[in-house]
Amino acid sequence: MEPTQIAMIVALIISVIIHEMAHGYAANWLGDPTARLAGRLSPNPLVHLDPMMSVILPGLLLFSGSPILFGAAKPVPYNPYNFTNQRWGEAIVAVAGPASNIAIAVIFSVLVRSADVLGLSDSFVQLSFMIILLNIFLACFNLVPFPPLDGSKILPKLLPFSLAMKYDDFRRKMEQNAGLSFMIIILIFVFVLSRPLYELTFWLTTSLIGI
Repeated sequence: MEPTQIAMIVALIISVIIHEMAHGYAANWLGDPTARLAGRLSPNPLVHLDPMMSVILPGLLLFSGSPILFGAAKPVPYNPYNFTNQRWGEAIVAVAGPASNIAIAVIFSVLVRSADVLGLSDSFVQLSFMIILLNIFLACFNLVPFPPLDGSKILPKLLPFSLAMKYDDFRRKMEQNAGLSFMIIILIFVFVLSRPLYELTFWLTTSLIGI
C-alpha cells in the first residue's frame, strides 16, 4: 500500500471518529450522559472503530480504485428522552456529526490557502486537498435523509407533524433492519446519488480552497 493511501485511511479513521464524538458531545451538552458513560467521548480510537466500516471497507475501496473513499465508526449511543430540548435535540445531535466534518474541511482549506506563507510542501497540500474532499463528502453523504444516516433525524423536524410522524415510523422500522437499510443506501448511492454527490463535493471543495 502506498504512503498516500495509508495517510488517507488514517485521515478517514480520524474524521469518522471526530464525527461520532461530535454526536456524543452534542448529546451530553443536551443533558444525555449515555455516550459519556459508555466512554464514547474518549479520543481513544479503539472505542470507536468498527473493523468492517472503519478499516476493511475503506481498504477495499482504495484497492479497487474507487474515486470515493468512505467509511464509518461505531454509532454513538444516546437517549433522546434525556434531552433538555425535546423539540430539536435529536436534530442538533444529528447535525453535529456533519458539522464536525465541515469544520475539519474548513481548517485544512485555510492551510491550503496559506500554503505559500506557511511554506507547506506540495505533498502536504495535495494530502490536505484529499482530506477536504473526504470530509465534505462525509458531511454531504450523512445529510442524505435515509435511515440510519444523520439526515433521517433532521428531516422530520422540518416536516408537518402528520408527515413527520409517518416518516419517524418508517425510520424506526428501517433502523430495526440495519442490513436491509444498508443495502438500500448502497443501491441509492450507486444508481442515483453517486454522481450528484461527487459533483457537489468537488464544487464545495474547490470553493473552499479558492480554485
